[in-house]
Amino acid sequence: MLDDFMWRAMLAGILVAMAAAPLGCFVVWRRMAYFGDATAHAAILGVALALLMNISIFLGVLAVALLMATSVSLLSGRGYAMDTLLGVMAHSALAIGLVAVSFLSGVRIDLHAYLFGDILALGKQDLWVIGGGVALVLLLLCWRWPFLLAATLSEELAYACGLQPRREQLVLTLALALVVAVALKVVGVLLIAALLIIPAATARPFCRTPETMALLAMGVAVLSVAGGLKSAYLLDTPTGPTIVSLAALLFMLSTLISQGWRFVRQRFALEPERFPMR
Repeated sequence: MLDDFMWRAMLAGILVAMAAAPLGCFVVWRRMAYFGDATAHAAILGVALALLMNISIFLGVLAVALLMATSVSLLSGRGYAMDTLLGVMAHSALAIGLVAVSFLSGVRIDLHAYLFGDILALGKQDLWVIGGGVALVLLLLCWRWPFLLAATLSEELAYACGLQPRREQLVLTLALALVVAVALKVVGVLLIAALLIIPAATARPFCRTPETMALLAMGVAVLSVAGGLKSAYLLDTPTGPTIVSLAALLFMLSTLISQGWRFVRQRFALEPERFPMR
């Protein structure tokens, strides 16, 4: 089965979706959308450094993403607003990465594949790397889930439970960096944040508990990847943008349904509420 490029692409996409969706819920709850985008932008610098040092692209991207995530976590609240800090670091890393790539003599790289993904070109080794990274992220989330929830809900509650909110934020940023590294070839650096945010935002109006939202977001992400791959194959369109376009379509559909249900409830004063809106 793994000899077929479509099966490899499907499996890799579903694995990345399973890790990105629950992590994306924390990105939505904590309003860290720009953080995910900034970490992804810095991945181009990791690609350039990996090619300069002749090491694995995955390791280069992971190192830069981890450095970016750790630096932002340590520098936040030390005199700079978070959005200012993210804007400076994200665009600086992207620009420096693109300049560094232009100095690589004798090396031809397909920047388009790194910016928008090239999931159909994944090999078996890439699949093992993605599988290992996704397993680490899911294990980390299962282990720290209640602590991350407490720190997300309220810093005071976290302190009362004997937790350190900054440590939980660091755990979250490290998981984000890992997802960025494994998702590089699936949707590219410019679209990784979309795979984090859109499934979680689509699931949010229909869920009563964090766990339900994470599972529903995972389902939306897997459906987007599987449907996007099939659509890209049939329509001969770029795979990464097609996956994100389908996710956006699901988000619009979810918004229409939730708003329509809210109108019906208000119009006919239905009680009790059976379909929570937020």
